[in-house]
Amino acid sequence: MKFARVSNNRRRAGYTLAETLAALLFLAIVIPAVVEALHVAGRAGTVSIRRAVAARIAERMLSEATLYTNLSSTAQSGTQVEGAVDYQWTVTRENWVQSNLPQLTAEVRFLTQGQESLVRLSTLGHPVDALPGSSSSSSSTATR
Repeated sequence: MKFARVSNNRRRAGYTLAETLAALLFLAIVIPAVVEALHVAGRAGTVSIRRAVAARIAERMLSEATLYTNLSSTAQSGTQVEGAVDYQWTVTRENWVQSNLPQLTAEVRFLTQGQESLVRLSTLGHPVDALPGSSSSSSSTATR
């Protein structure tokens, strides 16, 4: 019986063990990095959606505080549920730099994957609504 000779080109068509191990090592490094990047991107998307909802709630609470409520007390608080997320809000009132102008600040807190976030909006109220005898020099309109 005669055996057919295999040409050199035919022998080199497969991958060597070293090439296969190098490819596996590369995948072992790349796959965890890609999974972490997807996790971070998903979390960023969730946080941005929840921040938008929190900003809408804060804006609504400020509008209600300035239009419908006589804020004789310095703070109001509550919880707003949107979907499966609880948004805890607080509206505080203090005198702005000019003592005849009240500053209303709405803070909305919420959790995203176990980490608390805060959205804070401030506005100035009507001069008639200012609190007598209190003054504050801290004015903040920051968002975290």
